[in-house]
Amino acid sequence: MQVRDGMNRVVVTVGPGHTLREAARRMAERNVGAAVVVDLDQPGPGIFTERDLLYADGAGKDIDAERVGDHLSAQLQYAHADWSLEQAAEEMVRGGFRHIVVLGGSDVVGILSMRDIVRCWTTEGATSERTS
Repeated sequence: MQVRDGMNRVVVTVGPGHTLREAARRMAERNVGAAVVVDLDQPGPGIFTERDLLYADGAGKDIDAERVGDHLSAQLQYAHADWSLEQAAEEMVRGGFRHIVVLGGSDVVGILSMRDIVRCWTTEGATSERTS
């Protein structure tokens, strides 16, 4: 199976100026654990995850005042829709992250999470060879 088969095509977006609460609200409405951060001043999209929110709240930050731009991950590894799920999982494990932004050319086409990968492997029984 390929990344396109498992990725979530519903991409929640936020800007760097949104509050952490607004990002959390948008993610909760769509039942996703990450939002793509679109900042026209940056060369590519960033990502804000449930983990980023947890760390900020756990550190006593005010989620109604803190901005996404101060808590996002900006230096990302991106996946491509034609990668195998194994290749994406390998990159995620290597990088220590649970969500990866999926590109189709230079456009964001989805997000893939570890949960999406496990769902595919357990419900579809899919296996594929890793391509490099």
